[in-house]
Amino acid sequence: MPGSRAETFDPAVEEIQDFYKLMTGSVVPRPIAWVSSKSGDGVLNLAPFSFFTVASRQPPTLAISIGPGVKEREGTVKDTLTNIQERGEFVINIVSLELGEEMKTSSGNAAPDVDEFREAGVTPHLSESIDIPMVQEAPISFECVLDQVIPVGTDHLVLGRAQRVHVETKAYAGHYRIDIDQLKPLARLAGDYAGLTQRFFL
Repeated sequence: MPGSRAETFDPAVEEIQDFYKLMTGSVVPRPIAWVSSKSGDGVLNLAPFSFFTVASRQPPTLAISIGPGVKEREGTVKDTLTNIQERGEFVINIVSLELGEEMKTSSGNAAPDVDEFREAGVTPHLSESIDIPMVQEAPISFECVLDQVIPVGTDHLVLGRAQRVHVETKAYAGHYRIDIDQLKPLARLAGDYAGLTQRFFL
């Protein structure tokens, strides 16, 4: 950053968690993929991930990065990743402001045999093309089949091909456009969250 004052950090010498804070505080705002999956025993899982974006327009593919477990499940494989690899399908639900508390509840470390739909207080709704339910209350849901899982360091990049997308009627503006004012998406910052405020065109 020539000609200006700047702090410079080298990931090779910084603590992993410290550099993580720099990344998550810089790459903002991030949309939240609220991923529903199902275990081999049929237990429903629901968990949010903010390392999430579009990977390809054709075939329509979404990408989420899933890290290892934290706190009491430090270093373990997250149930979401296990379920996706076993079943080969999952749903990405978009989180609205109104669903913030439910999403936060589902972010905790639940045992693999706990139904996280029930824990979060949301309703499972049958999908059309896969055997994984979507969150009925979510404004948008993408039914996905697994394309591939790519190990990236400690994390796993999951690519899912969209088979269906369901958009709540009030959030659909027609002509394949989404009404952002009705969608009211919730975004992840560093340790906190945000909604959309002022919008403008450039």
